[in-house]
Amino acid sequence: MKAMLEGVRIAGVRACVPRQRHSFVETPAPFTGAEARKLEASTGVHSRRILPRDWCVSDLCCHAATRLIATLDWDPATIDVLVFVSQDADYVVPATACLLQRRLGLGTHAAAFDLPLGCSGHVYGLWIAGRLLGGSDGRRALVLAGDASARYLRPDDRATLPLFGDAGSATALERDAEASAIPVVLGTDGSGGRHIFVKAGGKRDPLIPERDPWSAEEAERLFNDSRLSLNGAEVFAFSLRTVPGLVAETLALGGVSIDQIDQVVLHQANAFMLEHLRKRCRIPPEKFVSDLAEFGNTSSASIPLAIAHRLAEPLASARLRLLLAGFGVGWSWAAMIAEVGPIPAPAVDELPDDWPPLEV
Repeated sequence: MKAMLEGVRIAGVRACVPRQRHSFVETPAPFTGAEARKLEASTGVHSRRILPRDWCVSDLCCHAATRLIATLDWDPATIDVLVFVSQDADYVVPATACLLQRRLGLGTHAAAFDLPLGCSGHVYGLWIAGRLLGGSDGRRALVLAGDASARYLRPDDRATLPLFGDAGSATALERDAEASAIPVVLGTDGSGGRHIFVKAGGKRDPLIPERDPWSAEEAERLFNDSRLSLNGAEVFAFSLRTVPGLVAETLALGGVSIDQIDQVVLHQANAFMLEHLRKRCRIPPEKFVSDLAEFGNTSSASIPLAIAHRLAEPLASARLRLLLAGFGVGWSWAAMIAEVGPIPAPAVDELPDDWPPLEV
């Protein structure tokens, strides 16, 4: 699918990560030191942030949004759309976006809803929020994207354990008649659903027991099936098969070449994959953002987190043409080209220890 957002600009970006940090390079177990160093070389991940059980990813997003709203000097009552992009809802019912609307002080006129997408979710969220503003009397929107993927990892899964970290983000959109058009390309292939998969926990394989308690065998199965299963070889093949075409199609829709792009920010999957994609897409190294070392793969938060961490200084003083592309779980993919800046300097905050959890 192709689309064009008009009359909307990205007004700000903020990210938030937990204070708790873990590095398998520094504390290798269950790996040996040599194994941990080899993993760092291939994944690009030195350390990750791990969200304690007292909080959910919505708390990270809420903190990022609170700081962003203050930085922009926006009255929360002037925000008309809130999209919460995450695979980690606080509750089965109600939608987490409803709770965020109240916590952030948005007016009751605001449209607020959840979008349960992962790696492609930030770009999808920007597209949907932008379209809602363009087709309504709305003026401002927030896209809150984040995941706490570390909670889904089995403690004995040596393939995923060193890769995933937790983060949340907030991106502000605003109607602007002078804004440059934003070309968007999106796609889906559900045949890849089984390759990045948490089987138990939904309605098809619920964790809610029936009248009789589970047997020990069933409890063990549910423990394993409620953790992330990732087929790395299939993910790599999908990415090499899909992303170069996605980038080329987005550039063509925007009528620009890679030489006219200032920075490319792809979903931060792992360093090995990103370097292959960079070469396949013929992106010069100086235009390519890599931000895995300190945070790992943060799913839907990885693009805004990379922007906030790596592009703060140039975006605060200049206008950059950014190519953003997310791809992965689903399979799902989305890319856009947006001219951003100057905006208040994006930043990455740590969640304070006294930050109150979001509650009904």
